[in-house]
Formats: sequence, structure tokens, C-alpha cells
Amino acid sequence: MSAPLLAPRRRAALTGRALLLVLVLVVLAFTLAVPVKSWLAQRAEIAGLEADVAATQQRVADLTIQQQRWQDPAFIAAEARRRLQFVLPGEIGYTTLGADGRPAAESLAEAAAHRTWVDKMWSTLQEADDGAPEPGTTSAVRPGATGGL
Repeated sequence: MSAPLLAPRRRAALTGRALLLVLVLVVLAFTLAVPVKSWLAQRAEIAGLEADVAATQQRVADLTIQQQRWQDPAFIAAEARRRLQFVLPGEIGYTTLGADGRPAAESLAEAAAHRTWVDKMWSTLQEADDGAPEPGTTSAVRPGATGGL
């Protein structure tokens, strides 16, 4: 007997059965890909809708509290005094006038608090272009000042 005849025969790395198994797994993966993708998208949509429902329920709770406040006569009187400047008999109502003689609805601090950052930025740019501060505001730079130069 010669040595080549006794050597074990080498088996192929990929058999027909293994190839068939891999093919079935690939087909199964492609078959399940679309339904799994749809299921995940539906789960995301459901989560978003649940968040919307929770936000709406919170809004309803807030409006219910506000409705209960408006049922209280003391709250209504306080709002009438604040919004409509009502006074009780015997009281004296005061109105603060602005520099132009008209009633000042808000102080400068409140007016500045209601301005958006865009409005603040735009007025700063306009002030820098004009060299003069906006009416009703203060500025550290005076027109014609050289800044110590």
C-alpha cells in the first residue's frame, strides 16, 4: 500500500446541505424584513400618539383648573382689577403715564422681557448703525464720544 492511497480524503468546506441552509436563512431574512420594518414603524407611531394623548390630557387638566378658578368670585374680581383697572368704591385708581403722556401699559423691564432675541439683536444692530440709542433705552456709548482717544 502506498501513502497516497491511505491519506484521508479532504471534505469540501461547503456542502450542499449547508448551502441549502444558508439559502433558506437568507430568504427567511428577506421575507421577514418588510413586516418587521412595518411593525417597528407602527410601534414608533403608537408611541408618538400616546405622547400626544398624554399632552392633551395635561392640557385638559390645566383648562379644568382654569375653569375652576373662573368659578371663584374673588378670582374674577382680582382679574377685573388687574386687567380692566376696576377699583372698589372708596378706592383711588392710579395710572402711570409714560414720557409721551399716554398710559404706560408695561414698565421698561417688562417690555424688554417680552422681546425676542431676534428683536433685541435687530435693535442692537440698528443702534450701532445709527449711533443713537433706541427711544426709552439707555446706552453706554454717546454719539460723538471718542472713547478716550
